[in-house]
Amino acid sequence: MNLTEPNCGLKYLPSTSSSQSKPRSPNQELLPLTAKVNSRDCLEIGGCDITTLVEKFGSPLYVLDEFTLRTACRQFRDAFKTYYPGESQVIYASKAWNCLAVCHIVSSEGLGLDVASGGELYTALKAGVSPEKIYLHGNNKSVGELSLAIENNCTIIVDNWLELKTLAQIGLDRPETGPISIMVRLTPGIECHTHEYIRTGHIDSKFGFDPNDMDEVFIFISKQPQLNLTGLHAHIGSQIFELQPHRDLGEVLAEWMKKAGDRGLKITELNVGCGLGIRYTETDDPPSIEEWVKTVSEGVVAACKSRQLPLPKLFSEPGRSLIGSSCVTAYTVGNRKTVPDIRTYVAIDGGMSDNPRPITYESLYRAVVANRMSDPLKEKVTIAGKHCESGDVLIKDYQLPETTPGDILVVMGTGAYNYSMASNYNRLPRSGAVLVSEGEANLILQRETYEDLLRQDLLPERLVID
Repeated sequence: MNLTEPNCGLKYLPSTSSSQSKPRSPNQELLPLTAKVNSRDCLEIGGCDITTLVEKFGSPLYVLDEFTLRTACRQFRDAFKTYYPGESQVIYASKAWNCLAVCHIVSSEGLGLDVASGGELYTALKAGVSPEKIYLHGNNKSVGELSLAIENNCTIIVDNWLELKTLAQIGLDRPETGPISIMVRLTPGIECHTHEYIRTGHIDSKFGFDPNDMDEVFIFISKQPQLNLTGLHAHIGSQIFELQPHRDLGEVLAEWMKKAGDRGLKITELNVGCGLGIRYTETDDPPSIEEWVKTVSEGVVAACKSRQLPLPKLFSEPGRSLIGSSCVTAYTVGNRKTVPDIRTYVAIDGGMSDNPRPITYESLYRAVVANRMSDPLKEKVTIAGKHCESGDVLIKDYQLPETTPGDILVVMGTGAYNYSMASNYNRLPRSGAVLVSEGEANLILQRETYEDLLRQDLLPERLVID
């Protein structure tokens, strides 16, 4: 596959198994770009047999395909070069999955990083990301987080009045740092058809300045020479399949760019966020990366032209659409329970601690049995996690081959908000992760041990009874 191919829809590589005549699930097309079935009828990703990876690294195990991740990075980057006539910069929304290896890979592809905490910022810096390409988000940043960003010459996306006034004071107290680079986030008032919890563009949102405050914000900033306002930011939500709201956002931001100019502030950058959805199921039909970039670019160009504004440097912040489809999670099948005339539960050795999205957002996933890829679909089962929680169900009423204990179940599309939202619920150690490429597997996150679980625990001496 050409790395610059414009459509990031996943493509399934044909089986090399001798039993190709057996039916396979259409959901195998949701696997990473390098996925194929080997002569053992086992799933391979990045040239690595998933069953062998589980034997070596254990399960649950996140398996990240480097080729798929780099492909998405290049598709975003190259599409902006094609469709936007001005300067552009793609920024990875690293809250989707922030670790040293992921930060390093996306940075090596020329992308910047959006970070949402001091921890994400620290990780990005340790991964070697250029501070000038790091942008600090958050609706309640601490003074420590702001200071870390300022000390490293990162740009701060200002979210509210408290933060704006705190930065103005820091700038006065520390003139040696020079002007603090900021962008201002506003709520654009655009709603999309997505889950209530991941809509961030409508007026009733905890993020960003209310549009009614923006004139006053501009006046305040114009009186603060210690603050260097370079741009405006807005984000309309996550896992969005519609294109029109993204085009509308260009109009909203260009209008505020013009109003800032009327207040004597020169805005040279616009950040449109992202929110582009991915395919989690066979029925999902999101726009391609190229379609999304084309829509956004044309919207900003038209909005600026109608207002006789110079083209700004255009920023976007893809997260899920960069990394979501690049990763799968491998589990080992365990117990089975059949409730007559109701359903059959198949339990795995992970669940809500390594993927909290189903129980949190009612998110849908699809799976394959990695050690018997060509087996026909014979039964409808519900994939249950091992946690002491009745709602710990990853996939409900789903067709799979008949499974037995020890089979390897692979859940697809787990690159975004799985590891980053993982927990130690029930004191389960968090899962490990490997990066696979051309037959090589490298550990990028060590599996936690029981000793790790106690590393921060303290037992006061007065509680110890001799």
